[in-house]
Amino acid sequence: MSKQKIRNMDAFSAVCGVSRPTLSKYFNDPDSVKRSTRDKIEQALARYDYRPNIYAVNQNRQTTRNIGIVVPNLADPFFSEIGREVELACHDAGYSPIVLSSHGRPGLEASNLNALWSLKPAGVLLAPFGRASDVSIVEAFAKDVPVVLFDANIEGVGEAFIGTDNNQSVDLMVEYLCRSGEPPCFFEMKSPLNPNASKRRQAYLESMQRHGFAAQILQAEGEGWDFEAIGSAEGGRMLSENAFATNTVLCSNDRLAIGMLSAAYGLGLRVGHGPDCTLRIAGHDDHPYSRFTCPSLTTIAQDYSEIAARAAQTLFAIIESSESGSQRKETLLDGKLIMRNSA
Repeated sequence: MSKQKIRNMDAFSAVCGVSRPTLSKYFNDPDSVKRSTRDKIEQALARYDYRPNIYAVNQNRQTTRNIGIVVPNLADPFFSEIGREVELACHDAGYSPIVLSSHGRPGLEASNLNALWSLKPAGVLLAPFGRASDVSIVEAFAKDVPVVLFDANIEGVGEAFIGTDNNQSVDLMVEYLCRSGEPPCFFEMKSPLNPNASKRRQAYLESMQRHGFAAQILQAEGEGWDFEAIGSAEGGRMLSENAFATNTVLCSNDRLAIGMLSAAYGLGLRVGHGPDCTLRIAGHDDHPYSRFTCPSLTTIAQDYSEIAARAAQTLFAIIESSESGSQRKETLLDGKLIMRNSA
């Protein structure tokens, strides 16, 4: 015989004889109600077909255990991986993660924050677009809800920022490329969404100056999130036109580098550091696919797990100690040089 369907908390309260506030308390933490009451609720759950709407339960509480996680594009394996790490950290700490993607569209970032605001989250972990973000909306949201930014920074917004030290990581790559062959040219998008791109360009300029070499920056036309296609089309055009002053190209991110590797193959150019190679290509990020390109991509690894863990731990500490409004903290982690076959 099928169980009788109970559709809401009020109806369940009536059939089990337990008040609605006590039920809410039970569903948030079963051990918070006395044993006899817990037994009564669990007997009713076994008898009736009822599952609480946790989000609705949370609306009646001043604070919730919901943590919002907003990333620019979950289709990008970089954000898929780091989003997964942050989500697991929330689960392990007893929070309920709500993962939202802006699908490469900056306007959706504001919509996602508005949707989260209505759910009264305990806090939000945000990887913003940065330059393309509606900063006024992010600022207004961060005044009501504890926010920790990760990956990309918006200066002065939120309680904290956790990311990679682009000055350290780019200098590490430039030093290696200069030491092991011709100094690198820098290949980037003309209008990048992510503020890390601008920081990496500046870091490249400063590093080249320190090493005593002339810098050369080439910018690809194109906008949006289709980095591989832009890297292939624009990188291929520049390679065919001999636009690069040296045989070494440092790409602003791995996805552009993957596109350029494809273009080089199409042009019959052998990429690598062997005697029969005519081109070296390097990237930044240690994209999950970078080890499987042909040749495998030399790059800078960002510590996904540590960025995720630090961001989550920082937010949990703010929530649990009510330190919102204290001095904003920034944590920059070192990148690691990953030497593979492309450079």
